Amino acid sequence: MPGVAGRVALVTGAGRGIGRATAELLASRGANVICVARSEKELADVGLAYSVADLGTPEGCSQVVNDAEERVGPIEILICNHGIGSAHERVIWEQENDTWSETMRVNLDGPFYLSKRILKSMTERAYGRVVYTSSTAGIVAEHAGSAYNSSKHGLIGLMRSVAQDGGAFGVTSNAVLPGWVRTEMAERSAAQEAKDRGVTTEQIWDERSALYPAGRVATTQEVAEVIAFLASEESSGVSGEAIRVALGSVW
Repeated sequence: MPGVAGRVALVTGAGRGIGRATAELLASRGANVICVARSEKELADVGLAYSVADLGTPEGCSQVVNDAEERVGPIEILICNHGIGSAHERVIWEQENDTWSETMRVNLDGPFYLSKRILKSMTERAYGRVVYTSSTAGIVAEHAGSAYNSSKHGLIGLMRSVAQDGGAFGVTSNAVLPGWVRTEMAERSAAQEAKDRGVTTEQIWDERSALYPAGRVATTQEVAEVIAFLASEESSGVSGEAIRVALGSVW
């Protein structure tokens, strides 16, 4: 099957967690992967080609795309996976303006800048796959997470806009909405909640696992498998979809 073999893929937030699992999976299936994150140490540990950048600015996004195109050619698969979590957020009347601004800058502005920069060349070549990592918080808001919730809701809107604009040119656009996954970002959230409630971090994870019929949280590999399908040639009939990877739960 064609899959992703030989395709150029840009994966953001690829230094750890879902992004790293996705980058490694795509590479194992023959894609030419460029990993992007802000930490060079994390990227170097992945062992794939990488580019270090702040993706919350138009300049940073252009730098990454230019670098990728010079090294491996036009980007055919865009995986927008980077983001800021909500562990540091407060209820909205106590929310810091800077928290809102920074979350939107990274979680929503960056994917917009990358999409804007890459989509034109995808339409010119009549092929493209775009996948955004949103969250179940993109459809069901969590407590004390106004910035994160709003950015993840907005990412689904961006995804659907790209699906509409690119659809006539062989470009598909979809989003994955993971529930709880034991990533570094989610560990910070668990640690903060445990501190606030005076319980252990493991108790928090036990409670999160109990939200799912399977009695566990999803793995990074399970999310990466869905992303890899949406990034493949075989997914041509799927576009504009927000797909939960949450083991049958709302969360």
